[in-house]
Amino acid sequence: MTIQPPIPFAGVLHDQVAFHRTELGVILGLYGRMVAAGEWRDYGISCLRDVAVFAIFRRTAETPLYRIEKRPSLRSRQGQYALIGAEGHVLKRGNDLRQVLAILERKLIRVVD
Repeated sequence: MTIQPPIPFAGVLHDQVAFHRTELGVILGLYGRMVAAGEWRDYGISCLRDVAVFAIFRRTAETPLYRIEKRPSLRSRQGQYALIGAEGHVLKRGNDLRQVLAILERKLIRVVD
């Protein structure tokens, strides 16, 4: 006799990290401005057991330019949000998503001739 794991009810997956609606609002607001500026073209979202990832692409077939990761297990230590560059280096980490994304906001500011 095999024991089956419990089936999640109403499509709810337990033990999965995801972005909240307010977090997605902040991320997609920045994403929309960068698309309008011609910098970004595509994105992907992954919700896994211990991390949620929002990957940003210049072109669909490439590796991500940036990854925004949410790891709630690091909330009390380094901060649950991290901005990771294309090479895998952590560019910024913290508990305030807007502050972590401030690095990317600066890319929108350009000198006009």
